[in-house]
Amino acid sequence: MYKENSIAVVVPAYNEEGYVGDVIDTIPSFVDVAYVVDDGSTDDTWNEIVTHAEAVNAERTPEAGAYEDLVVPIRHDENRGVGGALKTGYARALEDEVDITAVLGGDGQMNPTELAKYLDPIAEGDADYAKGNRFMKREDLEAMPGFRLVGNSVLSYLTKFASGYWRTMDPQNGYTAISYEALASADIENMYEYYGYCNDLLVKLNVENLRVADVACSAEYLYDDDWKSHIDYGEYVPRVSGMLLRNYFWRLKHKYLLRNFHPLAAFYFLGAVVSVIASAGLVGSGMMHDGDGPSGLGSWAIGLLLGTAFLLIGIVLDHDDNEALELQVHDDTYDTDVPIETGE
Repeated sequence: MYKENSIAVVVPAYNEEGYVGDVIDTIPSFVDVAYVVDDGSTDDTWNEIVTHAEAVNAERTPEAGAYEDLVVPIRHDENRGVGGALKTGYARALEDEVDITAVLGGDGQMNPTELAKYLDPIAEGDADYAKGNRFMKREDLEAMPGFRLVGNSVLSYLTKFASGYWRTMDPQNGYTAISYEALASADIENMYEYYGYCNDLLVKLNVENLRVADVACSAEYLYDDDWKSHIDYGEYVPRVSGMLLRNYFWRLKHKYLLRNFHPLAAFYFLGAVVSVIASAGLVGSGMMHDGDGPSGLGSWAIGLLLGTAFLLIGIVLDHDDNEALELQVHDDTYDTDVPIETGE
């Protein structure tokens, strides 16, 4: 328990032999249950999970009404992606009616002693979902590899458009916590299963008007000498960008047209249509080189400016409508009297 809330962690693991056992052994003492999901690993990850789970559970003396086992091993027959592993863990947390569910990566690159600061905004009633943000401090930005910083920045701004959380950065950060109510209402069953699951989830949360807290997250612990990544950025960025474009229109449709009407949807759609048509006209006029070229170019340029203006108005309205749903949390925002201990 943490501040009178039951706590679960989901630990997704794919080919994390040599790492996932240490994650299990260092789960904080206030965690009530951990769903460790082997996502179709081809190495010895599953045996490592089972061995460490049995050892930890054997030492556990559950209190009355508590979960029987601290560690619950779950295995996928086939690899579904990290989002798929999280969906499985989230489904178990919903079934068990856990108050707050957090994520600890099976690769050991999330510091378990920092877990409490992601729980605090939810436990205090200030947010429904909390996520890490490595962009809040300059030293954390400097610790991030350059290629990852560029890719993350691009996806951060695309996610702002798609999700409506305009103050949120670092949407790829997997260190998160979510309330039971948010899990129950955010259509977790249809969450994206590839690495862009965290971006997709933000869109789903926004449509339900759920509050998101950006929590200052250190990159120093993450990018140590053992840091590794399973992500192929050549595939990752285009694939997630396409998903975000689809989610952008889905959010506008469901939140601002079907459930309620807001003029920002009209400005967005009109701006997009006018900008696309004007851009095509500019390209066509430039290729024709006929007598009408200069005047044609001028007309299309005015159209592009008009489309851009419509889009900017939509952004301003979108920002204002969702501003109350965002919170930024720095390290000293919350005080806690709960000791942070792990199994080490």
